Amino acid sequence: MASITIRNLDDEVKTRLRVRAAGNGRSMEEEARLILRAAVAHKPRGNLAAAIRARIAPLGGVELELPPREPAREPPSFD
Repeated sequence: MASITIRNLDDEVKTRLRVRAAGNGRSMEEEARLILRAAVAHKPRGNLAAAIRARIAPLGGVELELPPREPAREPPSFD
């Protein structure tokens, strides 16, 4: 198994980790392992549009007025 060292950890973070570990009946090291495992276990959701649609659909969706398409402007002349 691999090991890591975490430098420059804020005292407040270390204290909160120690308290959390004690509350769960674990060592700080085991608590940190569980936190890291959980953090990297989540896989990316993938399609952002599908995720937004899934959140909005139960609310009935949203109808947006689309502006009419217009021809592209002429590019500027740098003469």
